[in-house]
Amino acid sequence: MNEADIKQAGDELYNALVTRTTLRPLTERYPDITIKDAYHISLRMNERRIEAGERIIGKKIGVTSQAVQNMLNVHQPDFGYLTDKMAYSQGQEMPISELMIQPKAEGEIAFVLKKDLLGPGITNADVLAATDFVIPCFEIVDSRIENWQIKIQDTVADNASCGLFVLGDTAVSPLDVDLTTCGMVVEKNGSIISTGAGAAALGSPVNCVTWLANTLGEFGIPLKAGEVILSGSLVPLEPVKAGDFMSVTIGGIGSASVRFV
Repeated sequence: MNEADIKQAGDELYNALVTRTTLRPLTERYPDITIKDAYHISLRMNERRIEAGERIIGKKIGVTSQAVQNMLNVHQPDFGYLTDKMAYSQGQEMPISELMIQPKAEGEIAFVLKKDLLGPGITNADVLAATDFVIPCFEIVDSRIENWQIKIQDTVADNASCGLFVLGDTAVSPLDVDLTTCGMVVEKNGSIISTGAGAAALGSPVNCVTWLANTLGEFGIPLKAGEVILSGSLVPLEPVKAGDFMSVTIGGIGSASVRFV
């Protein structure tokens, strides 16, 4: 793709975000689109968000678990940028009917950093040493691509299908919990709908953050102290609508909940 096409695609995705409309898959319209092209499109889309007053507060890793990979038919992880406009607090109602198009909720573990991480060469031990705390999280992903008909290039270009997220109100040191074996239970409207464990995300959520630090490091992009890093879903994606209430409990860490309006 040339620079004009990349700029146009990024602008179209940003406009789709603002107007809550969907686009035909980019992989249909640009058959030769590469993952590198898609990341440049994502940067353009995020540039528009920043121009509109948003601020980058972290990053997310997407498509890490086998369950999500199978659901979306996308078989490698990706990453996107989190902004302050995406963040909600525990107990705060989330207005998905006003802000989102085709939302799906996923339970995961968020890492909040106390030191910068710049790859390549970052190890799991480096990630643990740089993490201030881990905290339960719901990420509500969304797609500007019609009917979630995405290939890896489509979701990468769409900022890794970022939507909104909410952090729980309990935080623990990553050294005080086994992030590989910790269990997750997700409830929707009072019923258990899925269970998972830390190992569902590339073997461990720590592996996910290490992958992200090293992948971004190839481009000279650090994970920064104070940033929130969403490490990827441990359970299948769950479609949600206004009126739903969801909670996630993670053994040894705590819980998070969200009510959708």
